Order: sequence, then C-alpha cells, then structure tokens
Amino acid sequence: MSSLASQLAQIAANSRSTLNTKVLKAAHSKSLIFEPRVAATQTYPEIYSICLEGFEELCNLDSRFAKFAQSLWSEQSQEADRTQMSAAENAALDKHVEAFLHLCGSRLRLMPAIKAIEWLIRRFRIHEFNTAALIATFLPYHTIPAFVTLLSILPANIPKEYRFLDPYIRSLTAPPRAAIVQQATNRPELLTAISQYTLDSCKYQMEYPGLISFWGGVMVEATNGLLDKYRSGRRSIQIENDNALMQQLAPVLSDAMVMKSSPGLQIASYMVVTILAAKGGLADNALTAFMDQLVHGWTPETMRPGLVTLCIISQHRSAKQLSARVTKALLKVPELASVMNEIGKDHRVDKLANGLALALVDRLHRKGDVRSLPVVNSLLLGNVLREKQIKVVYKSLLVAAHRINDQVDQDGAIRKELGTILVGLSQAGGEVGDIVRATIEEVDFDIDALELTLGASIRPKLAVEDAPEAAAEDNNPKVDKEAELAQNFEKLSKLKPQTASCFAVEPLDLLEELYSLFLSIAANETNLQKFDEAPVLSRPQAPTKLFYASFYMRFWCGSPPTLAKVAALDRVKNLLKNEEFAKLDFQAVVPYAIVALSDPAKKVRRAAAELVTVLGSFYETKPSKARRVWGSEGLYTKTASVNWLDFDATKSLLHSVLIPSLEESLLHEDHILAALTNALESSKSKDGDKKHLSHSTRLAIFKFLSSQVVGTPLLAVKLRLLQPLNQIKSISGTSRTDLLLPLLQWWARLSETEAQQLLAREAVDEASVNNAFVDVVVANNEAGLKLIFELINDSKVVTRSGLVQSLFGRIQKIWSSMKAETQFSTARALLTLSQGVHATASEPNAVATEATDVLHKVELTTDILLDFLESLYDDIKKATEKPATKRRRVGSSEKSVDTQSPVDVSASLNKATFVLELIQESKPWQHPELLPSLFTTLSELQHLRTVVGSELGYLQSLVLSSLLAMIPAYKDSKELTIDPAAGHGDILASCIQRSSSPTVINAALLLVASLARTAPDVVLHSVMPIFTFMGSSVLKQADDYSAHVVNQTVKEVIPPLIETFRKSRRNLVASTAELLTSFVVAYEHIPSHRKQDLFITLIENLGPEDFLFAVLAMFVDKYGATDNMLAFTTQIIGSFSVEIQLQTLIKHLDLISDMFKPKPVLSAALLAKVDSNSAQDVVKLAQKQLTLLPKLLANRRLKREISGLAEKDDMESVKIRELYAQFLEGILTLSGAVKPKNEKLYERCGEALSNHLNLLSIAEFIKSVEALLDRPNVILRQKVLRVLEHRVDTESTNNLKSREALLAFLPQLTAVIRESDDMNYKHTAVNCVDKIAEKYGKKDLDAVAAAAATIAGDSCLGQPSRELRVMALLCLASLVDVLQDAIVPVLPIAIPKALGCLEESIKAEKPDGAMHNAAYAFMAALAQHIPYMISGAYLDRLLACSNASAAAGLDEECRANRADCLQFVAKLIEGKVLFTALEKNWANAAASGYSALEEYLHVLGTALDKHPKSSIAKNTTLFTGIFLNAFDLRRSGVLSSTRELEKIELLINETSLKMIYKLNDAAFRPMFSHLMNWPTTGLPKADLTGKAQRQVSTYGFLQHFFENLKSIVTSYAAYIIDSAVKVLSTPLTGHDVLNTLRSRVLRTLTKCFEHDQDGFWQAPAHFNAVAPVLVEQFGHVANLNNCTEDLVLAVVELAAAADSKEHHKEINSALLKNLRSEQAAVRLAVIKCQQALTTRLGEEWLQSLPEMLPFISELQDDDDEVVERENRRWIVEIEETLGESLDNMLQ
Repeated sequence: MSSLASQLAQIAANSRSTLNTKVLKAAHSKSLIFEPRVAATQTYPEIYSICLEGFEELCNLDSRFAKFAQSLWSEQSQEADRTQMSAAENAALDKHVEAFLHLCGSRLRLMPAIKAIEWLIRRFRIHEFNTAALIATFLPYHTIPAFVTLLSILPANIPKEYRFLDPYIRSLTAPPRAAIVQQATNRPELLTAISQYTLDSCKYQMEYPGLISFWGGVMVEATNGLLDKYRSGRRSIQIENDNALMQQLAPVLSDAMVMKSSPGLQIASYMVVTILAAKGGLADNALTAFMDQLVHGWTPETMRPGLVTLCIISQHRSAKQLSARVTKALLKVPELASVMNEIGKDHRVDKLANGLALALVDRLHRKGDVRSLPVVNSLLLGNVLREKQIKVVYKSLLVAAHRINDQVDQDGAIRKELGTILVGLSQAGGEVGDIVRATIEEVDFDIDALELTLGASIRPKLAVEDAPEAAAEDNNPKVDKEAELAQNFEKLSKLKPQTASCFAVEPLDLLEELYSLFLSIAANETNLQKFDEAPVLSRPQAPTKLFYASFYMRFWCGSPPTLAKVAALDRVKNLLKNEEFAKLDFQAVVPYAIVALSDPAKKVRRAAAELVTVLGSFYETKPSKARRVWGSEGLYTKTASVNWLDFDATKSLLHSVLIPSLEESLLHEDHILAALTNALESSKSKDGDKKHLSHSTRLAIFKFLSSQVVGTPLLAVKLRLLQPLNQIKSISGTSRTDLLLPLLQWWARLSETEAQQLLAREAVDEASVNNAFVDVVVANNEAGLKLIFELINDSKVVTRSGLVQSLFGRIQKIWSSMKAETQFSTARALLTLSQGVHATASEPNAVATEATDVLHKVELTTDILLDFLESLYDDIKKATEKPATKRRRVGSSEKSVDTQSPVDVSASLNKATFVLELIQESKPWQHPELLPSLFTTLSELQHLRTVVGSELGYLQSLVLSSLLAMIPAYKDSKELTIDPAAGHGDILASCIQRSSSPTVINAALLLVASLARTAPDVVLHSVMPIFTFMGSSVLKQADDYSAHVVNQTVKEVIPPLIETFRKSRRNLVASTAELLTSFVVAYEHIPSHRKQDLFITLIENLGPEDFLFAVLAMFVDKYGATDNMLAFTTQIIGSFSVEIQLQTLIKHLDLISDMFKPKPVLSAALLAKVDSNSAQDVVKLAQKQLTLLPKLLANRRLKREISGLAEKDDMESVKIRELYAQFLEGILTLSGAVKPKNEKLYERCGEALSNHLNLLSIAEFIKSVEALLDRPNVILRQKVLRVLEHRVDTESTNNLKSREALLAFLPQLTAVIRESDDMNYKHTAVNCVDKIAEKYGKKDLDAVAAAAATIAGDSCLGQPSRELRVMALLCLASLVDVLQDAIVPVLPIAIPKALGCLEESIKAEKPDGAMHNAAYAFMAALAQHIPYMISGAYLDRLLACSNASAAAGLDEECRANRADCLQFVAKLIEGKVLFTALEKNWANAAASGYSALEEYLHVLGTALDKHPKSSIAKNTTLFTGIFLNAFDLRRSGVLSSTRELEKIELLINETSLKMIYKLNDAAFRPMFSHLMNWPTTGLPKADLTGKAQRQVSTYGFLQHFFENLKSIVTSYAAYIIDSAVKVLSTPLTGHDVLNTLRSRVLRTLTKCFEHDQDGFWQAPAHFNAVAPVLVEQFGHVANLNNCTEDLVLAVVELAAAADSKEHHKEINSALLKNLRSEQAAVRLAVIKCQQALTTRLGEEWLQSLPEMLPFISELQDDDDEVVERENRRWIVEIEETLGESLDNMLQ
C-alpha cells in the first residue's frame, strides 16, 4: 500500500463521519435500552420523546437538572450533529455532557436516568466523544446489568486508562471489583482518573455515597497494594519508591482532605492516610504534612474521625511535639481531654497526647500561653500517657518553670498557675502521682525551692504584716521584697526573748509569726543566720532554756515545705555541734528525730539522719558523771511524766537501732518505724549476731517513747510514734495499754470542739488519730476493755461519732485474740448495747448501731450463741404469756392489763431479729448444737405470731435457714443425732401450713427435704399435709429459688416416702394418689417455664417405671386431651429411656383396661370419680386416655432411640422387643374390647396402633411379634398379621432390610394358608402375601411362586369361604403382575377356578360384586402380562361371562372392572384368536341385550384400533361375518327399544369405519360389494320387511360411510345407484320401515352428492339415473312423512354436484311442472326447493329465470296462503340475488 493510501486509511479509521449506510445504521443502533434491531429503526423524534420523559422525571427529583433543558434537551438538540460542529462547539458541549453525567451518577439505578443518558448516547454519541466520562460515571455500578449493556456499545478504541475493560467488552460480562482494584494498583492512570472524577463530583457538590464508598474502597485497597508493590530491601530504592508513591497519592489526598463540603470524602481520605502511615514507613515530615493538611480541612462533622486518624499517624511518628497548626487546631476541640480518653478506649492516643503536651509546654514558656496548662494537666491525669511520656512531659514543665522570666510573666500569674499545676501533680494519687514523684526523685529537683520561686499558693502568708501593708501589697504587687523583709526583721528584733518550751506552753500567735518569717527566708542562708540570732529565740541560752531547740523541733514536725524543715533540722544539728552541749543529754530530741526520719521528703530524712549522727556522737563513751537531761524539766506540761533513759539505753537506741537504719531510711520513709518495731518486738537479733537489746533496755525504750507520746502536744508526733508502739503488745509483762491508756483517756475527755481545733491546727486526719489512740488497748487487758466500755457509755464521748466507731472497731480487731471468757462477757455487753436506745434521740443510738456491727462482724462461739438464744426465750415468753392472775385492788382509774405493752413486744422482736441474724451469719453449720434450741425458737415464734398479729416471716426464715445449714453436720457426724420424738416434723408442718410467706415456705420445705435425707423418721409422718399445701402455694411461685426449693423437696422427701409405701402391702401407685393429685392440680398455677422440669424431677424421684403412666393419665384426666396437654405429656415421657417409655405405655393400657372392669381399682384411685355402671361416663374417661396414646407413640425421640436400640443384638434389644410385642398385644386386645362399645375408642386404638407400628423397622417388628404368632389365640394371631399388613403398606420399596425380612417371612405365611383351618386367619395371611409380593416379590420369584401355588390350590381358592376366595383372586392378580411368566404353572389350576368364581358371582341370586371384581382383576392381570394364556375355551368362557355380567346390571365398580379386563383382552390377545372368539360370541352378546352389545362393540373397536393393518387384512372374512351379523340386528328384533337400536347401529357404523381405515381398496371393495348384495339375499322372497330392515341398516352404514370418508369413496356410489333408484321408485305404502328406508336413501345420496369432487354425478349416466327419480318424488310429497326436507336437500346437492347448465335446466323444468300440481303441498315443496336452489347456486341457477317467471306470476295469486307467502319470499330472494326488482317482469 502506498503512503497516501495508508494515510487515507488511517484518516478513515479515526474519522467519526462516514457515508457508509451500514456503518451509519450500526452506529445508530447503539442503545442502552433497546435491542439493536429496534434501535436501528427509530427516528430521533421518537427517541427524543421517549427520553424526554426520563429527563422530566429527573427534573422532578432534582431541580439542578433543569439547567440542561436549554442545551442538551432543547428542541434544537434533535438536529445536532457532532460531526458537523466546530471544535469550540464540541468543547462547550463536552462540558455540558460531563456536568450532566456527574449529576446523573447518583441515579443510575433509576430508569429515568438511563433514559436520559440514552438520549445523550443516541444523539450526541457520548459513548464515542465522551467515553472516559461515561465509563467513570458507570464504573461505581459495575455490577449492575446496565454496565454490561454500556460495554456492548463502547467503541473499539476506548481511553488508555480503561483498556483493562477490553476482555469484559468482548465477553460482555461485568468486571469484578478485584479486577478494578488490581488495575488501579498497577495502572496509575486509572487510579488518577477515578480520583479526579470523584474530586470533580465533590467540587461541584454532585457526589453521592455510592461514589464516595467506591472511591474510598478502591483507594484503600490500591494504596495497600502499592505499598506492597513498592516494598524494597534497599534503603535508597525504598526512598525513591516512597517519593514516587507520595507524588502519585499526595495531591489527591491533599485535595480530598480539604474538601469541607464533602465530609464523606474527607473520612475516606483519612482511611487512605491511615494505611499510608501504618504501613508506609513514611518520614516524619511527610506524616506532619498530612497532619497539617488534615486539621486544616476538618469540620465539626469530621473532627472525631480526624482525631482518630491523628492518633494513628502519631503512633508512627517520632516522639516529638506537634506542629503549631495541629496544636492550634487541637486546642479548639471542645473537651479535648475527655474526647481523647474516649478515643483511647479503642485506639492508642499516647503519642498524640505526648506531642500535644510538649507543644503546649513549649508555647507556655515561649509565649506565656497559660490557656494550655489545664489541657496539659488533664492529659497527664487522664491515663492517656505512658510512664515514660508522663516523665518527659513533667520534666518539660519543670524546665519551663525555670525558663519563664519576667518578660513573659510580668505579674507572676503564669508562674503561680504553673506552680499550682506542678504541686498538684506531685501530690496526685494513683499511678500518675507515683510517676511524678519518682520523676522528681530522679532529677533531684528541689520542689520547695521551686515553690518559693513560683510563689506557690501552698505557702502561708506572713502573719507579722500589718493589715494596711498587706492591703497595699495586694494593691501593689511590685513592692520591694527586700524592704519588706528588712521591715519584718526589724519587728522581729523587738520581740521579747522566750525561754519556755514550745511543747509546754503554746504562744500560738508568736509561733505563727515566727513560722511565717522563717518560711519566707528558708531558701536564703544569710537571712536564716540573721533569723537564728534574733533575741526572741534565745539561742545563747539554748543549753539551759528550751525555747530555741523546741521551736525548731516543733517546726519540723509540722507540715511546712521541705526546704524549711531541712533548715530547721540544720539549726538544731548546728546547735548540738557546739562543745558546750556535750555535757548535756539530748535524748529528748530523739523522738522528734525519729519523726523527721519518717518524713515523706527525702531531703528531710537526710537532714534528720545527720542530726541523729550528731546525737550518736554524744553516746559513744559513757561519761564518768551522769549528764543532765535536756528538757527533763519543763519540756512538757507539769502533768506529763516522762520516763527518761539512762546512758546505756540511750546509746542502744541510737547506735543499735537508729544509726544502723539511716541508709535504708533515706530510701523509704517507713523503714525507721519498721526498724524500731523490730528492735522492740524481740530481744533476739534476726541475723544471729550479738548486737541485740536486752529486755530491760527494750522496756526502757518502750516506756520512754510511750511517755513521749503521752507528753507531746503534737498530734502528728503522737501519730508517727504510735505506728511502731502499737505493734508492740507488751514487753516483760508491761503492755502498751498500761503505758498509753492515759493518752486514750486524754483524747476521749476532749470535747468535739477541742478535738476539731487540734486536728485543724495540725491538718491531720481525725480517723487516723482515733484509730491510733484506740489501738493502745490490747486484748484481754481488763483495764483497757473497761475503759472502752466506760467511754462508750459516756454521754460526752457518744457525741464524737468517729471516736465511737474507732472504739468499737478496736473491739472487733482484738476479738479473735480474746480469751473465751472475755469474749463471752464482751459479747453480753455488746448485746446489751445493741438493744439500747438513746435517751434523748428518736433515732437509734450510734452506740447501738456500732455494737450491732461488731457483733455481726466478729466470730461468735456456740456458747455465746446459746446464751443469746436463752436470753431470747425469756423475752418471747414475756411477750406471749399473760401475767399471773392475782387478787389485788384496782383503783377506779386503773385497768388490769393482760398482755405486754407494745414497746416490750417490739423490743422482743428486735432482739429476736438481731440474735437470729447473728446465728445465721455465724456459719450455723459450725454450731450444730443449736438445732434443738432453734426448733424451740421456731415453735415459740408460732405462738408469738398470734400475739403480734404478724407473719414474722423474716424471723422464721432466719431460723429455718440456720437449721437448714446445720443439717449436713448431722449427716456427716455420727455423734450428732436428732431426736425423732421431739416433734420437729410437726413444727415444720405447722410452719408451712400456717405461713403465707413464700420465703418461709421455701425455707421450711428445704429443711424438710434435708431432714428427710438425714433423719427421715423425723418428718415422714408429716409429709402428706406438706405436699397438699405445696400444691396450693409454693408451686405457683415463678422465681428460680422457689423452683429450686420444690425440686430439692421432691428429691429428698419423695424417695424415702416411696420406700415407706413399698414396705406396706398396699398398691404403691394408689397409695400415692393424694400426693400425685396435689401436684397435678397445681399444674395450671405453675409458671410455664417451670412445669416440665418440675414434673420430670417428681417422676424421677417417684420412680418412672411405676409412676410415669399415672402422672400422664392424671394430667389428661384432669385437663383433657388438649393440644397443649398432649404436647406437655409428650415432652415429659420423651425425657426418659425407651424401656421406661414402653413400660409406661403398657401400664397406661392396663389402666384403660381397668376402667372397663366391673370393679375398677387403679383407675378409680387415680382418675376422676365416675359411675362405673354408666357406660357413657366410662367411655368419656377412656376416650381422654386413648387420645393421649397416639401422641405419646408419635414422639420422634422415642422412634429414634427405639430404632437404634432394636438394631443391636443384646439383652437390651431383646427386652425392647418383648416390651414392644407386649404393648402390641395389649393395644390389639384393647381395640377388640372397645370396638363394640364405642367407635371413637376403636379409632383412637387404631391411631395408637399405627404410631406404634412406626416405632420399629419391619425387620425388627417381625422379630418382635414372632412370639405372638406362636400363641394359640387365633384372633390375636390374625390381628398381628393385620398389623403386619398395615406395616407393609407403609414401607418403602427401597428399604433393603425390610425387603429381606418380609420375603423371608413369606414361607411362614404360606404355611399359615396351607395349614390353618381358620378362614379369617387364612384371609389375613393371603392379604399379607399380597402386600409383600406386590412390593418385594420380584426380588424372590421362587418364594412368591410357591405362595401363588398354595393360594391357587384347594387350601385357599378352593375353599367355600367367599371372602377368602375374593382375597385369593386379588392376591393372584397381584402375583401375576409380580411373577408374570413364572406363574404359568399355576394357571391351569387358577384360571378355571377363577372363571368358576366369576360365573358363580353372576349367577347367584344376589350377584357378588366383590368376587366378580376379584375374578376380573385376576383375568385382567393375565390379559395384561401373559395374554397368550387366555385363548380358546378360556376366552369364549370369559366373553360369555362378560355378556352375562353386562346383562346382570351390576354396579358401576363391577362395570369398570369388567371393562378394564375386556380392554386388556382387546388390546393384547392375538388378533385371529380374539376375532374368532368375537364372531362366535355375537349371538350370545345380542341375546344378552343392549349393555352386552355395547361392550362387545367397544371391545371390537379397541381391538381394531390396537391391532395392526396386517392383522385386520388377514381376518376380513371374520370381520365380514361380524359386521353382517351386526347389520342384521334390526331384523333380528333383539332390541325392542328404537333408541337403543339406533345407538347400537351408530356404534356399529363407527366401529366399521375403524376397520375400513385399516383396509385398502382391494381388500375392502369385495366386502362392500358383498354388503350391497347381502340385504336381498339369504332371506325368503316373501320376507320383504326383513329385506327392508336389512337395507335400512345398510343405508345407515352407507350414510356414515360417505359422510366420513367424503370424496375418497365417491366412486363407491356406483354400487348404490340401482339400489337407491329401486327404493325411491317403490310405491309408497305408508309402512314405517319403508319410510325410514326412503329417508336414509335420500340422506345417503345427499352425502354422496355433497362430497363429489371428481364430477361423478356430472356424468349423464349417473345423473340421468338419479335426477328424474328424485324430482318425481315431489309428486308424492304428500305421502312422504318427514322426508320433504331430505328431498329438498338431495335435489339441491345434486344440482350443485351436476354443475352444468343442461343438468340445471333439466332439473328446473321438472320442478316447474310440479308447480301446477293440484296439491298445495307439492307446490309448496317445489317453492322451498327453488328457494334453496336460489340461495345455494345464485345467479347460476337464475339463468332459467325467464322460464320461471310465468310460474311465479301464477303463484302470486295461489289459492293457498302458505304457498303464496313462500312464493313472495322466493321473489325477494331472487331480487336480492339479481339486485333488481321483478315487478316489471311479472306484470
């Protein structure tokens, strides 16, 4: 090809315009809606009108579509042609099209949208010009059929990004989602195209959820695939791949994240970013950029998903602060901390929170943004940060605190706020507080210095400031601090020197001033020195005066900042280093040093350790002269006595206890106290060394520290020192109570106000103080316990509720350590207190409440509980017994009181309640000795009920629950016994019967159950009343506990009760009738969800083998055989084993049988009381029970399980079979018994039997009933066989096991037939054989053949029993079907007997229809399967019997059976044999009458239909004879009824046609010729009537012959011309036969004329022979009875057949001659004939009109009115035919 040619070809290929009409037509046929062949024929106006409907519907849905009405949908758009448009016009059109597609995308599932796009495709060819936009619009719907249709119309060259659709375009299948994702992963251009389309839709606000979901799904999966695709092991390549990926995805994601108008798109982009962050390993700068872009575009609607995305991104970003943009955006989130906490439940937020916190701290110290502090604080306390992150953030806060300067924080507000946050975090509880404190320790940061720097709010204000100056300070925060400090020192120098101990006297105002000043200078050593030298402190007199040292000692024991405490310790330490103090004994400082060593601050403990070290240096060498103890005089108040230590004891305390523990004390604040406790607890060292404290030393230290605790006024010191002291019970016989009891007395004697003041001053917890002080009392210390009870009873102490609680708490704490006698006395005292009421309060005393709590919480011994119970008896007796009657004077104003006051009764009840609660809480099973006393209490409560008038249910429940808990102890221990004579059972029965409380009843029943298990003799004699009461009360409860109670009662009480009944000689079931009735009556009140479980439990404990049947029977008897009751009983019985179920069913049968006994026993005891003499009542009773049986037997579970068990050959299966057979025998016996009584009962038995039979397979059934078949009872054996017969009916033919079992059983059945003398038994056996052979006989022909021989023999078919012979014949019929040729040896015996039975059944005085039908069934089976066996005499005999049967007038069933048999005979017996027999049988059939003839002809007709032509042709002679005999039927006069004769003749004619259809002309023509000669031959000449009758039959056949075979046999008319002319020429005699013959001849000729298509009657010879004779007949019309119409039809048809002018003229001339006949009838007949001819032949006939006119004219004045009227009608017909009037012609 040349270059020019190739260029032209390329241009043609790319051109969208062409002149090729085929191409144009193909392009026009592209459609989304119509088939191509339809679309190709449509015009644009048609398309526009169709699609405009869709567009208008879209406009109704969305008004935004309306703008396209002037462009894409204008009227001018119908003329648009894109190929003729300019580039600019096409570009403008593209914009409109793409905008329309974007808007239309959300509605592509709607037909209006498809119609609208159809217009764009058909008119604007957008599938060619806008292919990419069209595909992008449809791609989210790639699964719908419309997308496949779109693929079918796309051009060959689609855009590159969509080339992956080519395979799907070729196959026209929808692309799966996986394919789109794969292409989006591997083809960047596709992903870009989808993304750009989605972004454009969102930009124009035309997006829809489906599009967003599609884009998001594809984007996520594609991103995931790209990450896997770009994965590389080389770092450099991975970086390049990451850059390439970001270049591809970042622009799209960036635009999507800021698309605020489309929140769905934003969330979808968040998902993609999450994938990138989690899997992409992106650098921090990329992740930060994504975070910035995310917060830049988020909206309130997308804020939460955005936060989740930020959390995920942050987890893959390094731990550094967030960018400023993200931080600022997060600060605008409402309740950020709570939102992050909530998100933290599902996602990790720690890195985001950490970065935010760091960024906020950075903003704080750089910009002073204090608003961020609450957020940081919330993040730290919100459990969103991890330990390391919390430490980093807190450290950054500390650093920020140091960095903040006056430029950032001019007024100090930021530092103050920050200090508050820092201190608050350091004091926080929980894990965060621990982490913060650990952080402070790690960095060794001075929190106190920081507080001083920040001006923390915890620092107290200076008390020495004057009010005006303070106010000035408030007004002027920039006051000069140094001037202020100088002023304070100046005021300090003016204070008077103090010498007294700060512990002895309390100058609180002065101390507050000094403390405040000391706090303000604690961080400055110079100022500290200046303060130390102040005169008021009297430092120079420190060795002799106590103020200086005691001031600092008191200071560090308070709660100032750590730095101040350290400074105070350092002051005292420096003081002791002076040599002048070496001569003094400073052991008074040791307790306070111990307090400092246990301080929470490590720096304080370090300073204290240095102080102790200095103190230790004083006691290294024992001085020669005793040192004066510093503070021995005046350290505390004069009332305080301190037990000072000697040198050795002090040395031991310091060098053996304190100094060795200093290092560990620095690590933990509690160590020093623990070390002190260990040192005082034992004189032996734990590590085995010799450095230990002696008893005397420990006692001395113990006393020393105890006296310090008593003497010091500081509660904090007391509390700290009491921690180790309260761990020491006693040393050398001296208990801590002996030493510290004054402390408790002092504290307890304080008023509430005084105590609160002390607590508030030192800021200590009241509960801690109370508990510590009360803990000084040890167990078994009489003085201590006495003091406790004295304090409890003190009205002043009672007002201090916290102290009261601590006192009782101490009793509870030391209870377990008390001796028995101490516990006993204490318990009595507590019981007394618990029952007391405050004298001045209406509410219960707090003391009583606390005493009650203690008794509830401590473990009470059996003796204590018995004592409580005994005290209870007295109170109850006082409340229930009347006072002794005495003769005394009663004033007129007094009345005798016979009962206790309500107050006493109420107190008694309260005490009883309390004591019984204590017993219940005290683990009653550990105190079984209380059981008799509790029963006595229960009995007393019954009396108390009558006095109180209340149920006392709670008290009784307490007693019963305690008793119930004790019973297992009696069961487990043989040493514990319950006295049966004590009457406990009667007490419980009374309790149950008299109580209305479900709780009491339940508890009592459980106790009865437990006693029945443990000591049955105690309760069994009282059980029956209990169960009677249960039926009306507890069984009605719907709660789980009541159900549990009933179950337990049943489980424990019933078995021993039943065992008792067994030992008696009474009927077991009848003995329990009352018990069963109580449960059955309660059934309708029991909650529905409890019923089944309850009764199953009851039956299981009664013994299901004995009682299940009784319960079921009683249910049906009580509530009737309703659907609900039947379902319930079925569920009950289905819960037990198969053996139990069968036993139950057998016993149920026995129960039903018992009803019909003269004196029923069991049924009378269990069922409703009826008059046994009333048969109707008994029947109703039995009907209920028999209705239940079938339902029980229909239980699926029973069938499934019994089938499984029966298939096993073991003892269990043998037992199942025995029970099965036993039930079968029972139901058969019962059915026989009830049949004469009531039909419904018998039906119920039948239903039960049917369901019973379905339980076992047939094989297992036979095994089960073999024993029954050996019984001498013939009736039973017969019933069993009937049951077997029923089973065979229900078995499947495909069941192999059933087939084998039944065929194996055939010989046994054959033996029964052969040997049994009972006809009914034989009958049933034959029936069984019939059923078995019918289903399975073909699998064992020998066995079935043997059975057939027996049945056909004398022992069966030869028996006189009618029923047996009927059954035998039916069975033989079935066996013929089964055996077929194998039964031939039996037939020589069977067929004669069968025919004999048939003859007998017909000839009997009363025909036997059953035997008749059975015989015909047998013969029909023979004819069907082995027809060759029915021949000769058998067939003749059968046909004769059939004739007789038909003549006998048997019922319809007999007729149907006979007809069926004869049909098989006609169809299947060989032709010659059958036709010969039929020929022989005609005379017999004719003699038998109409019915026999009808059946005969049906048989003949069927034979003609079914036998082949060859067979018919071979037997034409036989057929000639048969049909001639049939045609001679009229002459023979057998049928007297003309109607029957005509029916038979019609049937003969129809049958003859069947023969004719199967013969050819050569075979039939001789028969036809013989037939035409037959009427006049073979009869005497004088028998004219006989000949006429034959001719009538013959012409009846001929009419039928010509009418049905029509033109085919027209030539056969030559044989009838002479005969017909002869008949018509015969003079009329008025004989009926001749009239009938003349009519049939005319009708025959009419049919022959009518169907002449070969011009047969145009031949002159034929026409001339017939026409004159026919026309002549008009002259005799007056004598033709009812033949006029036939004559007219014959002439008309002849004129039509002889279609020639000459013939017409001849006929017309002859007819016109008769118009001048003198007889009006003749003239009338001719006129009617002319009318018919005019109508039939029309103008062709009216060619002879001129000849007719004279005659017509004459007839107008005819004498006969009828003739004249018909003549006028003829004239009208002529005029209508010719279209002109005859008036002129007739004038």
